[in-house]
Amino acid sequence: MRMVARGLERVLEWFLIFQMVALTVVVVYAVVMRKAGASLIWYDEVAAIQLAWITFYGAALAALKRKHIGFDGVLLAMPRGMRAVALVVAEALTVLFFGMLTWAGWTVVTILRGMNLESLSWVPVQFTQSVIPIGGALYILATLLSFPEYWRLTMAGVSLEHPEITPETAGETKA
Repeated sequence: MRMVARGLERVLEWFLIFQMVALTVVVVYAVVMRKAGASLIWYDEVAAIQLAWITFYGAALAALKRKHIGFDGVLLAMPRGMRAVALVVAEALTVLFFGMLTWAGWTVVTILRGMNLESLSWVPVQFTQSVIPIGGALYILATLLSFPEYWRLTMAGVSLEHPEITPETAGETKA
């Protein structure tokens, strides 16, 4: 499972690097063209789509690394049994939410069949909006792949968000 997680991490990192470099090139090119008096009609649409892709795929990478916003300090303050229940409930709710997002995104993508971008009429809207179901599915996969290690650390009283919280400061008792 760790090998799959590491492979996914590398793919997401390289894809995000590519997207950020591409977005930078698009923005710089658009600024130069605007200064030259030849504004690009496609710039706003393409830049917004790239930003959405960076956001969705970046969220999946953050979930895989467990670097998204969380409240593990609250979990660590709970007794061990309650912490286990709260952790499973939180993870289940997260997977449920992203499952619904993935399903809704797929529904939207199927409805958009045959539509193209306004400024680049050869680009299908389905392609640009595919980030919603793909990003949701990747978030679920990242959550599931990173869960065993997160479970182990959280149950041991280790905070991924606050390294200053140790099992001793979290109120851990040996049982």
